Amino acid sequence: MLLSLAIAAALSACAKPETPAPAASAQTAAPPAAAPTLKIDESKLLQPVRFAVGDLDASKNACDDLGQYVNDKWFAANAIPGDRSSWGVSDVLAERSLAVQHQLAEQAAQDANASGIEKIVGDLWATGMDEARINAQGIEPLKNDLSAIAALDTPEKIAAYLRTSAAEGRGVIFDFGAEADFKNSSMNMAFATQSGLGLPDKGYYFDQDKRDKLAAYQQHIAKVLELSGTAAADAATQAKAVIAFETRLAKASLSREQLQRDVALYYQPISPAKANELTPNFSWTEFFKSQGVEVPAQFSLAMPDFHKEVSKMLADTPAADWQAYLRYHTVDGASPYLSDPFVAEHFEFHSKAMVGQKEQKARWKRVLNAINGSAGEAMGQLYVKVAFPQQSKAQMDALVQGLRTALKGRIENLSWMSADTKKKALEKWASFTPKIGYPDKWRDWSGLKTGRDSYYANALAAEQFNYKWNLGKIGKPVDKTEWGMSPQTVNAYYNPLQNEVVFPAAILQPPFFDPNADEAMNYGGIGAVIGHEMIHGYDDQGSRFDPSGNMVNWWTPEDAKGFAARSTKLIEQFNGYQAAPGLHVNGKLTLGENIADLGGLATAYDAMRLAVGDKPDPKTDGLTRDQRFFYGFATSWRDRYTPDLLKVIVNSNEHAPANFRAIGAPSNLPAFAAAFSCKAGQPMVRAADKQVVIW
Repeated sequence: MLLSLAIAAALSACAKPETPAPAASAQTAAPPAAAPTLKIDESKLLQPVRFAVGDLDASKNACDDLGQYVNDKWFAANAIPGDRSSWGVSDVLAERSLAVQHQLAEQAAQDANASGIEKIVGDLWATGMDEARINAQGIEPLKNDLSAIAALDTPEKIAAYLRTSAAEGRGVIFDFGAEADFKNSSMNMAFATQSGLGLPDKGYYFDQDKRDKLAAYQQHIAKVLELSGTAAADAATQAKAVIAFETRLAKASLSREQLQRDVALYYQPISPAKANELTPNFSWTEFFKSQGVEVPAQFSLAMPDFHKEVSKMLADTPAADWQAYLRYHTVDGASPYLSDPFVAEHFEFHSKAMVGQKEQKARWKRVLNAINGSAGEAMGQLYVKVAFPQQSKAQMDALVQGLRTALKGRIENLSWMSADTKKKALEKWASFTPKIGYPDKWRDWSGLKTGRDSYYANALAAEQFNYKWNLGKIGKPVDKTEWGMSPQTVNAYYNPLQNEVVFPAAILQPPFFDPNADEAMNYGGIGAVIGHEMIHGYDDQGSRFDPSGNMVNWWTPEDAKGFAARSTKLIEQFNGYQAAPGLHVNGKLTLGENIADLGGLATAYDAMRLAVGDKPDPKTDGLTRDQRFFYGFATSWRDRYTPDLLKVIVNSNEHAPANFRAIGAPSNLPAFAAAFSCKAGQPMVRAADKQVVIW
């Protein structure tokens, strides 16, 4: 996970408090022993996907396309479910995690005397599943919000509303929150970043090949406004105004590619007084006060041109257009917590029109997703008690150490890097912090008050609580025990500000990790993931941060040029992949992930060879150890997408589609060609002048 994503997560649309927030306390994490009241029926869980020799497609050739050879038979037998827009090994594990959480939430909700995290999870679950009460309430939970928006008739009132609504958890036009200071990563500072668009990236407002999505979005806006009580003709007119409003915002916004490839764009320190000069119609001094945050000496006004444009729009955009924009986003943002018509319309656009999902997810899945978004670590405390064996943590510790040793060897043996830069790279290597399974300290949730009366009220209370907790970090030391993902999340990440790699419990299952598998499969699976996250410390963005997590240039000019030249070859490689007719992968947008895949796989292979040493090759099922290593890697990219989601991924996601990740890194490794006796000229053997070697 790149820093820009970590910031985006930290500054996502959270609720905002009215009073100063103290730093959150933490509870020492208990060992994940199952509590007597928590029981899981394993028969209700999907089985993880494991590689089997029968998966191999005899009509294909590993030297032509490793991914197709390993995964196509599985794809043919496993269609994308109607309630999903993708299906693969990660989705199976996500469904498995949800099934565990389903049982935990039901048990929590049934306990009338529950307290603490069990009460929070139980209340969110019970109110979310009470469809009759939610339908009876209709749009009533938003009545006061919509009345306040209807009264906005001057620029001053609109600016005041942006402050007060943000403090109440209903901010929409920019994101605001705490993150580590890029130049002093031991301390948190405030960041304000661009937001406000209803589509994934600015290109959706201008590019001809995305006009269908823009048209669908305008229709969706009109329908949402109608549902909120606006007459149909007025809703259509207001929808056009909202599109024009967001198009103007988009012109002033930076693209996903720009933000993904230049993390420094997030760091624009400025004093509130100077920021006020840039945005004369929006006072940052007043904004800090309204959020209950002490006015700081400086904060990061990231993407300043965006904020300057918002200030201009406060002065020259009709109040009616602001009202339409705020009304739409208020209702659309709340729709998952409202009655069936709102839920249905939210699905029709965001899931069906945008990413091609055919069916609405079952309510229990949607409620669990909401719980994970609002109280994920609370659910995580319950999850690890029943779903994370201690032996997995111990084995992961050993795997991480093996990858660390292999990575050190690769750095020491780089022929293109000078001794001075290599010394700094090794210093960064020495300071890596791995986090495995679940936090050493649990977050304190005692300030979150929930009940059984309103799903929306519980969701809003959680958003406000989380935002208050986040704002409490501003100006305070960074708590390095915190996690950016919950234990039940099927993913992993690297945070360059803390130089840490994090592996939640839910990903530590087959095909990524199997405590009973051989070295080849585990190093090809989770080993490549570990290596991937470590290499993020040295990708095109992570390499801009030193061992302490500060944004410092530690490269010699010559080494920086050499790194850029090698990276350019990787950009060219992925630019050549075509996801669909006329739809090419964006090698620049996906560069960081592709660097991490390449270096991570090479490091994992080295670590496997170190782990097996001189032990004879067992040739399991007639396959060599090296073949099983690469089969394990390819199996971990057993993912496919609906055509609509594929377009969204290529247009706006920093990850290349999975089928290209399955072949991109191996095709650069001589070890792969040797394992399968591939010959020069075959697609999986890149020519010497095009072969990419970085870390």
